[in-house]
Amino acid sequence: MTKHDADQFKVKAEPFYKETGAEVALYEAAYARRMPVMLKGPTGAGKSRFVEYMAWKLGRPLITVASNEDMTASDLVGRFLLDKDGTKWQDGPLTTAARIGAICYLDEIVEARQDTTVVIHPLTDHRRQLPLDKLGEIIDAHPDFQLVISYNPGYQSLMKDLKQSTKQRFAALDFDYPGAEIEAEIVAKEAGVDIETAGKLVQIAHRSRNLKGHGLDEGISTRLIVYAGQMIAEGVDPKSACLMTLVTPLTDDPDMRETLQAAVETFFV
Repeated sequence: MTKHDADQFKVKAEPFYKETGAEVALYEAAYARRMPVMLKGPTGAGKSRFVEYMAWKLGRPLITVASNEDMTASDLVGRFLLDKDGTKWQDGPLTTAARIGAICYLDEIVEARQDTTVVIHPLTDHRRQLPLDKLGEIIDAHPDFQLVISYNPGYQSLMKDLKQSTKQRFAALDFDYPGAEIEAEIVAKEAGVDIETAGKLVQIAHRSRNLKGHGLDEGISTRLIVYAGQMIAEGVDPKSACLMTLVTPLTDDPDMRETLQAAVETFFV
C-alpha cells in the first residue's frame, strides 16, 4: 500500500460536529492507545458524524462499513476474484484499514451475523493481528490502525445483540440526542433555517421520543429533523415538510400518525 492509498480515505473537509460532553477528549485518549471503541446510541444521534469528525481531527484515513445481515467474513476480510488473467486477491475494507493504518468503522455491527463479527477479535486485543486464512497470511495491524463499532441498544434482542466476548473487547461511549438548545443549533446549522424554526422542529421530535415504547419503536432522530429543516429551507410549507420527513417515515399506524400530525400542528399552524 502506498501513501496515496491512505490519502484517498482521508476526510478532506471538517465535518460539522457539536460536542455535547467530553466525548472528543475521551476518544482522543482512547485513540492514543489505539483502543477499540464502541459507540452506543439510537439511530440518527450523530455516531457516524462523530467518527467522521474524529478521523478528520486526528488526520487519519477512515474506512466505513455499513453492516447488514448478509455480510460475511469475506466481505470484511477479502476474497479471490476472477479476471482475464485468472484469480487475484482483493482486500476487504477491514484488511485495507489494518494495512494502511486507517480507522475502520463498522456501523450497526449488531446487524452482522455473529460468526462474521468473530473475525475482528484478534484485532481487538494485544495481538492486533488479522489472519487471512485463504492466503495463509497473518497481517500485523499498522501502528495507527483503530477499530470502532456502533450499534443501537434499543434494538437488542436475543437474536440481535453482541456477544459478551465481543463487547468486552471495547471501551464504549454512550450517545443520545443532544439537549434541546444544542440540537436546535445543530439543525439550524445543518439545514440552513433560523433558530426559531429549528427549535420548533426539535420540540416536535421531543414529543415523539416520549412515545418510544408506547406506539413507536424509535422517536424522531436528529437526522430526520435536519431533513425537515432542509425541506423548509427549500421553500416547502412546514407542515408538508414535517409530514414527509417526521411523520410518514416513522410509522404506518393511522392513530400514531394522527398523534404526530397533531404535534406538528401545535408548532406550525
